[in-house]
Amino acid sequence: MSFSADRHVHILIIGGGAIGCSLAYHLGLAGTKDVLLVEKSQLTHGCTWHAAGLVGQLRGKKNLTRLMQNSVAVYDRLGEEADSVIDWKKVGSLRLAGSNERWSEIRRSMTQAKSFGFESHEVSIADAKSMFPYIEEEGLVGATFIPGDGYVDPYALTQAYAKVARARGIKIEEGVTVHDIVVEDRRAVGVMTDQGNISCDILVNCAGLWAKRVGEMAGVALAAGIVEHQYLVTEKTLDLPPELPTLRDPDKNFYLKPDVAAFAIGGWERGSKACWNNLPPLDFGRELFDASMERLELFALPCAERLPVLNETGIQTVINGPIPVSADGEPIMGLAPELDNFYVACGFTAGIAASGGAGLALANWILEGDPGMDLWSFDVRRFGTQHANGRFLEERAVDAYGAYYQIHWPGDESTAARGARRSPLYDALKTHGAIYGSKSGWERPNWFASTSNAEERPSFEGRPGCFDAVGEEAAAIAERVALIDQSSFSKFEISGPGAFNFLQHLAANDISGGPGNCVYTQLCNSQGGIEADLTIMHVADDTFYVVTGSGFGVRDRHWIDRHMPRDGTVSLRDVTSNYAVLNICGPKSRDVLQTISRNDLSNEAFPFLTVRDVELGLGRARAARVGYVGELGWELHIPTEHAAHVYEELISAGGEHGIANAGYRVVESLRLEKGYLYWSSDITPDYTPLEAGLGFCVALNKGGFVGREALHRQKQGGVDRKLCAFTVEGFAPFHGGEAIIHNGKVVGNTTSAGYGHRIGKTVALGYLPVEIAKEKAFQIEAFGTSHEAVRGPRCHYDPQMQRLRA
Repeated sequence: MSFSADRHVHILIIGGGAIGCSLAYHLGLAGTKDVLLVEKSQLTHGCTWHAAGLVGQLRGKKNLTRLMQNSVAVYDRLGEEADSVIDWKKVGSLRLAGSNERWSEIRRSMTQAKSFGFESHEVSIADAKSMFPYIEEEGLVGATFIPGDGYVDPYALTQAYAKVARARGIKIEEGVTVHDIVVEDRRAVGVMTDQGNISCDILVNCAGLWAKRVGEMAGVALAAGIVEHQYLVTEKTLDLPPELPTLRDPDKNFYLKPDVAAFAIGGWERGSKACWNNLPPLDFGRELFDASMERLELFALPCAERLPVLNETGIQTVINGPIPVSADGEPIMGLAPELDNFYVACGFTAGIAASGGAGLALANWILEGDPGMDLWSFDVRRFGTQHANGRFLEERAVDAYGAYYQIHWPGDESTAARGARRSPLYDALKTHGAIYGSKSGWERPNWFASTSNAEERPSFEGRPGCFDAVGEEAAAIAERVALIDQSSFSKFEISGPGAFNFLQHLAANDISGGPGNCVYTQLCNSQGGIEADLTIMHVADDTFYVVTGSGFGVRDRHWIDRHMPRDGTVSLRDVTSNYAVLNICGPKSRDVLQTISRNDLSNEAFPFLTVRDVELGLGRARAARVGYVGELGWELHIPTEHAAHVYEELISAGGEHGIANAGYRVVESLRLEKGYLYWSSDITPDYTPLEAGLGFCVALNKGGFVGREALHRQKQGGVDRKLCAFTVEGFAPFHGGEAIIHNGKVVGNTTSAGYGHRIGKTVALGYLPVEIAKEKAFQIEAFGTSHEAVRGPRCHYDPQMQRLRA
């Protein structure tokens, strides 16, 4: 495409809603020059103008809560900065529980809040009634109050962002429609608009409802959907107290914001409608849809049960408008992996609440290369092309919308848009009782229903329905042999004459062992934070095979690709679909595998942390002597066409040894016992390998690598915190995020936790200040109950690794 620009800017922002204007505001505060925001209609048009404006802060992860807290910090000062009234009412929020299950969910969030140092309070039903006199107490089990929450006028907020941004030199132009984006050499070099062509150094997609359409202009696949959302405003007949808090009753499926002598009430009903195949027309602006009274009743009638005053109050208006909803219901932020200068901030279902913190984080991302905190749950790279598939996205977005106020059980799985990505063993495992979950669109066996009383019954405070079945899988792995289908692993081939030097510079560990060597390593950023946690297999002179988690493939590939030399000496190829993966593990695994192979699988010929190509039955596989469960075993990377045959051969050969199938839930149990870590919970860019106890993976003496200087300084000066392992006798209802307490004070939170079936104890991991990291006695609080916990060794099962190296 021939492209001639009429003008040039450094940073070009597409979209003038709350998110785009917040970004402009923060770039202005940072002193960034030559920034232009273009809006196709007028500021707030699309979905910001009709948003309800509630601001809630508490989320399931510390950093996401911090992002929301950053929003509140902006709202606290923005009115004065802009010399404008934004109607920020910091009245607090009241959340009600109408069932024991909901109360467990809320108490879990309160424990997480305590571990974050975030202020929230359990209140009695009587106190809740005094705070919000209109509620009917019948059926209520509990209530919480967050004093820092509130509500704001979305239009006034956005205009205040824009006013301050303009005062700081940011240009904002309305009535400029982007029709196309010009891409050259992995860069968006400019846009074509109805007001002329604009070239840029950095392009930011804050297009709200139009984000997916704008992404497609640049060849960027975004899992940004659109769903109809309704709320009503009552007649102005109510005499409301001036400091009435916002109200949420998820069991009655509604939220409420006080308005002038009225209530604004909305909900998250099942069966909402997706809009425009996620590609709205460019001429849609400040418009609404016709009300759907049938869907409105799904939250309005339950709301009237909780607030009887509504039976005497009419409806003044119904707002039915489009709102963004991503494939998992969370926002989408960051640098798009397809391009080197195309940032996104879209998919914000709660965009008003998030806008202040999101704008700050994205400004940091653009200016510093880092958002200032780990935001993996919002990261654009958590999605792949599967998630952007039109039907997949539509089904997932509608499901995520309807699940907003559903109880979010531990290990919850979406039931929408399932079955798109299947292992070649899918049908065979299903006949053996596989209960499938979903990861990155893949169907993966979570566990196997080997007994008639086992069921997929989640629980907050008790043992889940699959507990005994998972225990049987653990016994099979520890005592006999089991097969785990891990075909969904992301897999890459990195090759070329420069491949070794490139990977040696990128990885923290030393990969110089030569062909046949497997290396577990982290890929770190310049601050030493862990960007990826993966295995590198040296399979030929100039060829390496990289294996990482199912959900991390897009992210890890992007990290590798952005550091690759551009001189043609290194190539990167995604081979995920080329290979199925079977993990054979347990003390009898060698006996079973040797039965169907003519290769020597003895410990002498095939030691731990090596990789070989082997024949298996009539097929072949790349066999790696590695594992994640702490038992003798191999990962078998099998050409897809041989997978079913190899599985059948192993099942037949393993019959006399009591071979079993196993799933991902037992893997989670066993890896905790071993102290093996999971990226995104135990380790993230916020933590270094030295803090995480992974110093054995850091080869400071091998020469320069990404992050070496920071890690060398930390090694010399010592760490301030350490990842520690804790055990509680028997079963404790831990799910991660619990508060760790020492001498009556919260000193940290668990990063992951679960029951260890081999050791019969509950295991938790969490970071402690180094000053107390050698103490033994702690408490871990869950659901309001403190459990005595012992800090012990990192590895609680086979610490000498005798079984793994057998």
